[in-house]
Amino acid sequence: MISFYINWDFDPEIANILGFPIKYYGLLFACGLIISMRVLKKIFKTENLNDNAYEALFIYGILGIFVGARLGHCLFYDFDYYSKNLLEIILPIKKTLNGGYKFIGYAGLASHGGTIGLIFSLYLFSKKYKIQYLKVLDLIALVAPIGATFIRLANLMNSEMIGNPTNIPWAFIFKKIDNIPRHPAQLYEAISYLIIFLVVYTIYKTKNIKLGGGFYFGLVITLIFLMRILIEFVKINQVQFEDKMQLNMGQILSVPFIIIGIYFIFYNLRNKENYKQ
Repeated sequence: MISFYINWDFDPEIANILGFPIKYYGLLFACGLIISMRVLKKIFKTENLNDNAYEALFIYGILGIFVGARLGHCLFYDFDYYSKNLLEIILPIKKTLNGGYKFIGYAGLASHGGTIGLIFSLYLFSKKYKIQYLKVLDLIALVAPIGATFIRLANLMNSEMIGNPTNIPWAFIFKKIDNIPRHPAQLYEAISYLIIFLVVYTIYKTKNIKLGGGFYFGLVITLIFLMRILIEFVKINQVQFEDKMQLNMGQILSVPFIIIGIYFIFYNLRNKENYKQ
């Protein structure tokens, strides 16, 4: 069998301007948000929703995702460290060996925490702008896989969340980590999330299911976290304590989301009032 191993050796830093690093992670994160918001704007017009609410939704969404993702990483994956270094939870710095601090950016972000933060911020948004909460969740669910796709591409550029060793022909060798061919797990997730977006958006465009019942929210979180569980089997664990677990932290945290998602899917499919006429 011919092997096409890819030697992956990207510098995560695009440029450094006056000591401030410009990184692929931030660039791709921003691209995902911009594209998501452009698609969402079209949906707002289709649903005849207020433009002012659309602009505010961007702020609520960004803050919810970022705060939730940061807290999720600190609480779920490295609580022992951050409980003793509370300042580093809030600021993008890290303590050095000589007792000072250096700027490193927000390197630790957890998708499960980001999802929880987003759900909470959208609740506040729905109350503020008097839009049905489940409709807001459905709106965001339609574009959320786009953002998730770009985040995993950002992980790929950082050579993080890498896969287990393998001899498959399309394996990546992450040169900044080692010289071992590995599953490009970040790419698996990125492709999966892009497909999820295309599937869910197609269902929406066919106008079979109304927005506002939580169907799209349920379908998206079910598919995304199901893929997360499956792909985790070919990824290395993020933290050492996971090595002793049958399922790692990412898989365990995915289960409640899938249960909630399945509930909303079946609730909407059984309720004929949620079908578009």
